[in-house]
Amino acid sequence: MAITPQEITETLNMVSQQHLDIRTITMGINLASCADENIERMGTKVYDHITKRACNLVSCAEKLEQEYGIPIVNKRIAVTPIAQIAAACPDQDLTPLAQAMDRAAHELDIDFMGGFSALVQKGMGDADRRLINSIPSAMASTERVCSSVNLASLRSGINMDAVLLMAQTIIDTARATQDQGCFGAAKLVVFANMVEDSPFMAGAVHGTGEADGVINVGVSGPGVMAAALEELPEHADMMSVAERIKQTAFKITRAGELISREAARRLGAEKGIVDLSLAPTPAEGDSVARILEIIGVGTCGGPGTTCALALLNDAVKKGGVMASSSVGGLSGAFIPVSEDAGMIAAVEAGALSIEKLEAMTSVCSVGLDMIAVPGDSSLETIAGIIADEMAIGVVNNKTTAVRIIPAIGCKEGDVLDWGGLFGSAPVMPVNPFAGHVFAHRGGRFPAPLNSLKN
Repeated sequence: MAITPQEITETLNMVSQQHLDIRTITMGINLASCADENIERMGTKVYDHITKRACNLVSCAEKLEQEYGIPIVNKRIAVTPIAQIAAACPDQDLTPLAQAMDRAAHELDIDFMGGFSALVQKGMGDADRRLINSIPSAMASTERVCSSVNLASLRSGINMDAVLLMAQTIIDTARATQDQGCFGAAKLVVFANMVEDSPFMAGAVHGTGEADGVINVGVSGPGVMAAALEELPEHADMMSVAERIKQTAFKITRAGELISREAARRLGAEKGIVDLSLAPTPAEGDSVARILEIIGVGTCGGPGTTCALALLNDAVKKGGVMASSSVGGLSGAFIPVSEDAGMIAAVEAGALSIEKLEAMTSVCSVGLDMIAVPGDSSLETIAGIIADEMAIGVVNNKTTAVRIIPAIGCKEGDVLDWGGLFGSAPVMPVNPFAGHVFAHRGGRFPAPLNSLKN
């Protein structure tokens, strides 16, 4: 489908008036050829391969911004899950590979690089365990590297041993970066049903079924969506609301499709997917919570919030999927607490709890995202929160995730402030009744019956 001049004009109006942007261009890079039994040589190969393959990524994005007038907020890279290539070496500490990635990120002047990752949904190999054990050190000693671990899937169930291990790893990572507001834990996410083509951090990896170099684009546009819905009268019915969301999602996604096509062509990479996600920022008016309130919820988190979010998520996908030749990633609406001014306000007002957020994740794109909890939250509490979210993903055959920040030294009501897109996270209360036995049973939560697809 051709991009028309009228669409471009309309897009420029959305940019100038309603915060429309391309949230990220993410280049996926295959590192399989970098495997080496010597970790120093492997680190050098990783650095050289990334910097050579992505040498024009930032300049290309900047030229596209200038030519089309659409801001591209982040330039990112996702690489092959490092545990897969680290199987070639015997080293226990894989931090040097993360540091090689970080050096490449600085050399290229990209914002973040994802892929210090492992997939352990059914079992944990030696390299997987070594990578997980290296995460606290890797996150503390790098600035732009992100880490992710897949703990569960529809076909495999939930690796409960890995859930407990990752709960401890999250706590250890927060402690290792306490002097940075526990920021290391903000660069670490655990998944059920991780996707292999997401352009968004911290969970972006370059999947094994992808081409050697791929361009994936993530669009944004909560401000555009809010402005469109504000034009509807309060007596408009839900069908009218859904139709307006679909129409607006189509327009937002067309901007992403345009940038995706051009970036892939100019960089000599495969055109990957456009991720339809509405990704909020701390900027006023750029909030998913605000959209839910315009739909009619009193304050985000109040009764009706989950229903409104389900409507929004479904309509975004219906509208966006017609606007791109390839939709993928996570696609829908993100509900991170720290990155959404409306979510922060709802937490501070007492309208939004972790339990309500968990209910909302059953119908949205991702999961419990950028949530700060008291630093003395127990290991069993963190493990239980992760396990609950993994179960939602497995049973409902959808991607869910947990990015939780134990605020070491902080209590409920305190605030972690990172600035920029990460925003600030009010420390939320947690349910103290986790118990001890559940998290330590271990083993594997079996795949549900609906996993039998053949």
